[in-house]
Amino acid sequence: MNAVALVARREINVRSRTKGYRYGLLVTAVLVAVLAALPKLLGGGSDYTVGLVGQHADRLQAALTAQAAHETDLNLEIKRYPDEAAARKAVADGDVEAVIAENATVISKTVVGSGLSVFLDTAHRMVATEVNLASAGLDPAKVGQAQQVPPMKEVTLNGSGEDATIRSAIAMTIVVILFMLLIQVCTWVAMGVVEEKGSRIVEILLTAVRPWQLLAGKTIGLGLLGLSQIVVIAVVGLAAAQITGAVPRLPDGTYGVVASAIVWFLLGYAFYSAMFAAIASLVTRQEELSGVLTPATMLLMASYLIGFVAVQSPDSTLTHVLSIVPPFSAMVMPVRSAVIDVPLWETGLAMGLMLLAAVVVLLIGGRIYERAVLRTGARVRLREALKTA
Repeated sequence: MNAVALVARREINVRSRTKGYRYGLLVTAVLVAVLAALPKLLGGGSDYTVGLVGQHADRLQAALTAQAAHETDLNLEIKRYPDEAAARKAVADGDVEAVIAENATVISKTVVGSGLSVFLDTAHRMVATEVNLASAGLDPAKVGQAQQVPPMKEVTLNGSGEDATIRSAIAMTIVVILFMLLIQVCTWVAMGVVEEKGSRIVEILLTAVRPWQLLAGKTIGLGLLGLSQIVVIAVVGLAAAQITGAVPRLPDGTYGVVASAIVWFLLGYAFYSAMFAAIASLVTRQEELSGVLTPATMLLMASYLIGFVAVQSPDSTLTHVLSIVPPFSAMVMPVRSAVIDVPLWETGLAMGLMLLAAVVVLLIGGRIYERAVLRTGARVRLREALKTA
């Protein structure tokens, strides 16, 4: 195991010292922080300055103030004017964004934004309704009391509506991050194998360590770098969402979902890294790498696309089955678990099957790597590598 640790340490030192890795990790952390805070930044508070003129100005002010009191990110300033001419001048000078004149006309310099338009129209309807009720001999206060019916309480099996939205956002984030990290780190493994084989450095390395030790050390070392990336992303993303208030309250079990996503990354990485390394050992030049990796890349891409389907349909038969069947489970199960509560036995079964599949691929991939990595020149066919003694 000392040889495996030595190779792993070498891979970590070589890769982590490159500018691409360091800058990439920094840029990724910054992007995650910005994306986590983006909903808050884009949906920030609104400031409105509204003018009122006419006999209904008092009622309109009360209606507008009552609406503003129910909005947490809205600042409202109301100005009163003696006549319409003064109100028009205020609009032209930019003192107010819009003026309601006689509860019948909205005066503005340009088209009123949709948010402010709805805001003003709601106040207009409230005041006009009160006037109409009073004209009909009805008490607006009593009618208002009769209309104050509390909304129905929404209860879903997967939490409140707000929780469901947050869970879906977390699930989509998980599937994107898992795919990006798996494809990135597994490509590192494949490129490293081809580089060592093409430069014949592997021949020197294999004088000191066995092929399986070299392969194990390489995948473990690069896997630890990938693990550090997903931990940084998770910590930065959750911290940014909490600090900025973009997500005021995380749904119950969020940290467990993030922890399970890390476990699924490790299981998926064990499966795909061995596959990528074995396939990469069949070629000698980097130019040939993308072509031979196409089947493995397509398999990973299929898991990625199914993960997106799982976000929208976590209870569908397809999602249910593929969240247990490897290697799709590595990306579908963490997404499904983020959206709904998955029975513990299903999660355990999926992890057990994925671990078994990873072991099988590691054994087969290790054998292919051992038999093909020293064969330079023409591309080694997969069937030939499996049959070679």
